Amino acid sequence: MHLKLREPLRDLAECSLPAALEAMGERWSFLILRAAFNGLHHFEEFQSELGIARNILANRLARLVEHGILMREAMHDDRRKIEYRLTEKGAALLPTMVALRQWGERWETGVAATPVLVDERDRRPIRQVEVHAWDGRVLRKGDMVWSLPEDIAGDVDAAE
Repeated sequence: MHLKLREPLRDLAECSLPAALEAMGERWSFLILRAAFNGLHHFEEFQSELGIARNILANRLARLVEHGILMREAMHDDRRKIEYRLTEKGAALLPTMVALRQWGERWETGVAATPVLVDERDRRPIRQVEVHAWDGRVLRKGDMVWSLPEDIAGDVDAAE
């Protein structure tokens, strides 16, 4: 008999969602990250494009660097100028950013964002971000359950 499991909601230290939210902070951090995905690299670019106060921007950039989402580097041609670049960890947030944008278009604004995010190769709009099973099936909320590590099914290829 399988017991119905759920996440331990009080155990914040063990949960990756509060840890992720702690790393990202709040609205400004997501907007800075979006700007970085759009090719902005310098403090002044972030400040003028986002209209964010300098002290808040400095705080959020420091937090993103501290959490390894952005890296801070002096420019080679002028060591006084600093560039902020996405790390591998920061770039891994792309699906999250796209999913949040798509969610906002559907549930908050009701309007498709402009410009449209497309595949560079064929210029066709990207698909909705979805959760997929190991075999490629799209999963909905009712298709998933929590499982203890020892109850997870083994690799199908290894069982054959």
